[in-house]
Amino acid sequence: MCHNQARQEPFLTGPFSELSLRMRLLLASSWLGFAVAFLTPFHANAQIDGAKHVIVLGCDGMGSLAFKGTNTPNLAKLMQRGASTFKARGVMPTSSSPNWASMIMGAGPEQHGVTSNEWQTNKMEFLPTVSGPSGHFPTIFRLLREQRPTSHTAAIHDWSDFGRLIEPGVANTVQHVKGSILTSERAIAYWKQHKPTLLFIHFDDVDHTGHGFGWETPQYVKTVALVDGLIGDIVAAVRETGDEANTVFLMTADHGGTAKKHGGNTMVELEIPWIIAGPGIVAGREIKSPVNTYDTAATIAHILGVKPHPAWIAKPVSEAFTAAAPSAK
Repeated sequence: MCHNQARQEPFLTGPFSELSLRMRLLLASSWLGFAVAFLTPFHANAQIDGAKHVIVLGCDGMGSLAFKGTNTPNLAKLMQRGASTFKARGVMPTSSSPNWASMIMGAGPEQHGVTSNEWQTNKMEFLPTVSGPSGHFPTIFRLLREQRPTSHTAAIHDWSDFGRLIEPGVANTVQHVKGSILTSERAIAYWKQHKPTLLFIHFDDVDHTGHGFGWETPQYVKTVALVDGLIGDIVAAVRETGDEANTVFLMTADHGGTAKKHGGNTMVELEIPWIIAGPGIVAGREIKSPVNTYDTAATIAHILGVKPHPAWIAKPVSEAFTAAAPSAK
């Protein structure tokens, strides 16, 4: 405004002018609050009431084609308790490292730079868009450590190369255990001792069977049933410790397969299951909206009240939740 411009007077004068000004300010504030509430995205630092823990059940090679209706009774129970889709998609290429990385990094290979199973922090085809001191694109483990320093996080993984995807020293523990049965036993023991905020469990036997005998073979279906039983053991262990009511379970996979391989461009390789159950999750809902594997990281962040990294392209799977959660403090 120019200094010589006439000062505008309030539209009301007299004894009610001060009151009218206050009313206008209050009204403006109310509309601003409404606009913020209406326009703020669902994922803005939300936290699900009652959710203290997230357990990710990652099943290597267990694409959506693995579900035959009768071979996964424990996962069927989680689906009844929660929300699910068999139309979730991994990223390209349909190999393990790019997809596991996307799942915990909230972005795709174009952003995080993990393009193959040969990836290392000192061996990559191109640099990530952002990286920390270790050279990693930021994972959900790093965000939890930075924003909730007292949180306890752990990864118990069957496939040895999974561990290198997490920034060194960020998680409380990253343990490699050989075989799905021992992986389940170790995860249950660790849960009972520490009850971590985030526990990521990686099973590898389904992928081994796919490569050895072929996807959708009787051997493959049998191994899927084995891992389903181990998932049932984990859920039972959480129930035994009295924490089922405050724990969110999230089952998903990195890819499917065809014949004895994966890495190609077919839907049976690309489509993966995405099943979530626990506090704040709608029971018995089939998710209709698109789900990408990197949305797993954003969904975990939403549940635990962690602000997503600005470089993430992921969004939480809002259709799975009963309602938008209150903002984290």
